[in-house]
Amino acid sequence: MRKNQTSLTAAGIAIARAVESEKPIDERICYDPYARQFVPDWMFRFMGFFIKSGYAELRGPGVNGFLVARERFMDEVLQRFLDEGLQQLVILGAGYDSRGYRFDMAGRLKIFEVDHPVTQAAKVKRARRIFKNLPEHITYVPIDFNTQILSERLLSYGYNPHLFSLFIWQGVTMYLTLAGVETTLDFIVKNSSTGSAVVFDYLYVSVLEGIQKQNEISNMRRYRFLTGEGLTFGIPQGGADAFLHARGFSQVKDMTTEDLKTAYFTGKNADRKVASGYGIVVGKV
Repeated sequence: MRKNQTSLTAAGIAIARAVESEKPIDERICYDPYARQFVPDWMFRFMGFFIKSGYAELRGPGVNGFLVARERFMDEVLQRFLDEGLQQLVILGAGYDSRGYRFDMAGRLKIFEVDHPVTQAAKVKRARRIFKNLPEHITYVPIDFNTQILSERLLSYGYNPHLFSLFIWQGVTMYLTLAGVETTLDFIVKNSSTGSAVVFDYLYVSVLEGIQKQNEISNMRRYRFLTGEGLTFGIPQGGADAFLHARGFSQVKDMTTEDLKTAYFTGKNADRKVASGYGIVVGKV
């Protein structure tokens, strides 16, 4: 991401959620009533048109299917942990994530939204417009990963390493280095209670290296000059379990796009595609 530019990727993902949320209840995969309000109206109309017209699907078959399924799966992970007594939620690279607003968590736990200062400032401005007052249970943690350390930022903002915590890391790891991913995972293992967990999505190495062709990945690389976000990290297909176990996690659950298709794309959605080359993994401390 460019230093003084909000994340175009975060806006695009919010628009995908917003378009999906406009569908009838028996057709939508995920639901986010606030997504549209977090992006400028002109941007929603412009980018939303490409999704609704089917052009986005032609450019990247199944990518939108993966984005909405990812949202649904991570929502379900969060709800499961809430049911188990979650005490603390950390959303890494929060972008325009609205879980802190649309889940019933006020007064139940503390939420930390961690993101680049420019994108976070734009989100906070929008949140004030939507909700009038910022929710007291959400703490916004701005961080410049080039000059600041996650552990220092979180701890200085009141993160409690002794609480039952969940880290949601959505749409981020593919833009980091291996060292950056490992540093974050190491922090989670060493600074959260037993039973805490992380859930994140990732690219397969075969897609990252171009062995497995994926149109959307080619498009992202082509337009990197606009987004400032390059693809740098992946995990071998079928290797997420070993990857997380080697870094101190257990009870690992790795969801493939085939798993997501089976779980969510039934009935009227049975013919929708879900792009291959991605995975979503949950690991417990």
